[in-house]
Amino acid sequence: MNGTGVPLLTPFDEDGGLDAEGLREMVEWVEEGGVDFIVPCGSNSEAELMSVEERARVVEIVAETAEVPVVAGTGHPGLSETLRQTELAEEAGADGALVVTPFYYGHDDEALEDYFREVADESDLPVYLYSVPAYTDVKLNPEVVGRLAEHDNIAGMKDSSGDIETFQRERRLTAEEDFDLLVGSGSVYAHALASGGDGGILGLANVAPGRASEIFDLHRMGKDGEARQLNAELVELNRAVTSKYGVPGAKAAMRYRGVSAGYARKPHREVGDEVREEIEALVGQMKP
Repeated sequence: MNGTGVPLLTPFDEDGGLDAEGLREMVEWVEEGGVDFIVPCGSNSEAELMSVEERARVVEIVAETAEVPVVAGTGHPGLSETLRQTELAEEAGADGALVVTPFYYGHDDEALEDYFREVADESDLPVYLYSVPAYTDVKLNPEVVGRLAEHDNIAGMKDSSGDIETFQRERRLTAEEDFDLLVGSGSVYAHALASGGDGGILGLANVAPGRASEIFDLHRMGKDGEARQLNAELVELNRAVTSKYGVPGAKAAMRYRGVSAGYARKPHREVGDEVREEIEALVGQMKP
């Protein structure tokens, strides 16, 4: 995978049920915006608030609707659930599996490396490593990433640490392999591309798919200065709809853009009026 991917928001109704039609509309919205691939059931998708069966249904709907490749989030804290989720994603029509680091219990580098090797050995889908320490408190060691990149069925990685130094080390240690290194933080997208990244999977691309995609397009044309400038213009919006206000903030921004991303599942709470106004102002400042 390369280019701009989106960890697609999952529309739920007020009672927490999946809004299948809203999900199809979300797929069409981000594709019209120019994203290169779609990632259902990631962190921004509220995957950890869904059952195995619900995740499989979401992937099925997205794969049926999308015209671009689909990389499904299939990771769980345990191996058996991850293998089952990955199998269901393959049956649903996904093109790849994004597997988050095991979390909750602590695991050393050797255990994490063995885990990903076993997932890759068993999976019929290409496996993408996923490191998101802000949510899991687990950060993959770049040396581990370098060794895993040698595996025939480990196709790449999403690094959501936001740490460019780590990203550069990962790039250096995987440079000899066919390994797609993707950044997961929209605030450093242009910087990661300039550091050898192949693309990104960005929560920002839900709210601003066209602008996020433009950063990659500028980089591809050799206009890294312009890419960094555009990225800088989007940093406050990116923070608001990711680390600052999370999924409820992103869904509030989508409503303001006229796209129904539904409600966030409990225990998430809807943003208040003051936060909503802040988010709407940031969206309004964004150039078309």
